[in-house]
Amino acid sequence: MNNTNDKKGKLGLCMLIALVTGNMVGSGAFLLPADLARIGSIGLLSLLLTVIGALSIALVFAKMSILIPKTGGPYIYAHKSFGEYMGLQTAYYYWVGVWVGNAAIVVAGIGYLNVFFPVVDSPLAKTIATIAFIWLPTVVNILGVRSAGFMQIVTTALRFAPLLIVGIIGWWYFHPEYITAYFNVTTQSNFSAFSSAVILTLWLFVGVESAAVPTDSVDNPKRNIPLATLIGTATAAIVYILSYTAILGMLPNEVLAHSTSPFAAAAEVILGPWGKMFVAFSAIVACLGGLNGWILVAAQIPMAAAEDGIFPKIFAKCSRSGIPVFGLVTTSVCITILVLASTYLNLIEQFEILILSATTAEVLAYFYTAVAEITVLPKKPLTRSTIFHICIAIIAAAYSFYAIMSSSKTVIFYLTAFIFLTIPFYAIFSWHKKHS
Repeated sequence: MNNTNDKKGKLGLCMLIALVTGNMVGSGAFLLPADLARIGSIGLLSLLLTVIGALSIALVFAKMSILIPKTGGPYIYAHKSFGEYMGLQTAYYYWVGVWVGNAAIVVAGIGYLNVFFPVVDSPLAKTIATIAFIWLPTVVNILGVRSAGFMQIVTTALRFAPLLIVGIIGWWYFHPEYITAYFNVTTQSNFSAFSSAVILTLWLFVGVESAAVPTDSVDNPKRNIPLATLIGTATAAIVYILSYTAILGMLPNEVLAHSTSPFAAAAEVILGPWGKMFVAFSAIVACLGGLNGWILVAAQIPMAAAEDGIFPKIFAKCSRSGIPVFGLVTTSVCITILVLASTYLNLIEQFEILILSATTAEVLAYFYTAVAEITVLPKKPLTRSTIFHICIAIIAAAYSFYAIMSSSKTVIFYLTAFIFLTIPFYAIFSWHKKHS
């Protein structure tokens, strides 16, 4: 009887799979083809490498959720494996990575909103739409309103529908010459272009850690977290490979590279104007749904760190309904400032810079998690399973490091500067903990 009661309100396997796939299939899935078109079809090879890297990272999180069964994901793994300072560092840049990623979701959503309201291209309308896009889900989170399970399934289905339409039907409109003629359209070498696309395609899999973060709220976590992480990642990988290959062969490179709604353009080829409208609507819903979930995650990260005394205590304060209001508002203010400050760029450039920054910050957390597994596993008996997971962790760490180095010099510079800033922050909080 007690076991039945314990399961109530906990996340089962199906909901965890929806959580993983839902968090991964967001703004990146709908706008990234335009970024890849600016590099060339060589990006498809980068996507294949990223699938291997993402699956290895998924295996790392699946194993770490068993080795360290606590809520917190990358933050708690770094904290438990390397100490308080590394925990603080991970919490800070993971938090920043999430709200910078949220800014990218907003940019993608505005791009697809332009299909219905072309006036959004004007500076004033874009500003109003941006503020509405950010603060609508913020207010919903503050009020404590949560989507029902049925609505979550509908939202996830709407996210996958455009990808499946293009990934399956789009092959009837496929032009092989679009792939072969535009293999590398940059002025870089093939290796440099390949590396540039790696960090971009990794954005598609940000969220692979989603099932491992709420460990305490998962039913049978030792079974369900690994299964959900692997099934969700593999499902997204298959859909991405099919749809991205199809869309790069459906539209001429010069059209795709400048499109603010590439999947809507592809759907228009297949289904006509109604297809374009349906995909644009689905993309907007996907962006709003993803933004709603990630805003709450972004507020919970500093809340967890604040409870450990390595974030300002005000982030740990919650409303009567348990909502970290200060964290929500602070996060959304940061997103708003970032998006509005970068509007001088065109939409594709704006989106690319934001996802480069967000992905680089979050993949650093993946790198720490992989290294944490390498340090924890040797303490266990060296069985075949242990050796296998150590090898997977080494692959995940190597891929994560390569992805970080593939980012732009500017992004790496600012990420390094941010890491150094965590040293005085740690000193301040350590002093405060000793004297409070």
